[in-house]
Amino acid sequence: MIKDNPKELIPKFFNSTANSYDSIVNWTTFGKDSYWKNKILEQLSTEKSVLDLACGTGILTKQIAEKIPHAKITGVDVTKNYLEKAKEKLKSYQKISFVNQDAENLNLGKKFDCITASYLPKYCTPDVLVRKCLEHINEGGKIILHDFTYPKNKSIQKFWNFYFKGLYLAGFFMPNWKQVFVDLPHLIRTTNWVKDYEDAMMDYGLKIRTQNLTCGTSSIIVGTKIS
Repeated sequence: MIKDNPKELIPKFFNSTANSYDSIVNWTTFGKDSYWKNKILEQLSTEKSVLDLACGTGILTKQIAEKIPHAKITGVDVTKNYLEKAKEKLKSYQKISFVNQDAENLNLGKKFDCITASYLPKYCTPDVLVRKCLEHINEGGKIILHDFTYPKNKSIQKFWNFYFKGLYLAGFFMPNWKQVFVDLPHLIRTTNWVKDYEDAMMDYGLKIRTQNLTCGTSSIIVGTKIS
C-alpha cells in the first residue's frame, strides 16, 4: 500500500532488487530507459564535475563518465546494496567516487558544475531537493531531473494502465519486484512532480526548460543557476 510519504517506499522497492535492476529497468521500459538517459546526456558537454543523485547501480553514472571522461563524478544513493553494485561495476573508472547519503539531507562540502537525478523526483519534497541541489552547484551550473510521468492522452493512458496490470501479474513470478509493480503505478498517477519542481525552481530563480518524452510517459526538467 502507498504510504503518505513516497520516500517510505524506497526501502520496499530497492532493498532486495539491486542484482536484477539493470535488466528489469531496461525490460519494463521497452528499452526507453536508455533513450531517456541519452536525453540527459545531451545536456552535458564540458562540465568538470558532476553529481549523480540516486545513482543506483551506476547506469547513468557510467554514461556520464564515458561522455565527459575528464570530469570528476560523484554518485550518491541512499540504498547501500545499490551503491555496492555500482562500485563493483565501475571500479575501473578512476574519476568516479560514491557516497551513501540521502539526497534530501545532502552534505558533501563541495559544489559541482552539474547535478543529475533520474527517477528520484517523485520520492522527494521539491523545495527540499532543489534547495539541497543549489547548495551543491556552481554558478551557471545545471540541475537535471528526470522521472516517469502519467500520460495525458486518454488512449495512451489506457495502454499504460493495461501494461501495469500485466506487470502486476508478472510480479507473482518476480517476488523481489512485486511491491514495485503494485505501488509504482499509483505513485506515478498521483504525483505532480513536474509542475511542483518547476514551481520550486522558479521560486529559487532558476532558468527552466522542460521536455516531455515518449508520449508523455517521462519528463526531464533542466534548471540552470543563473550567474
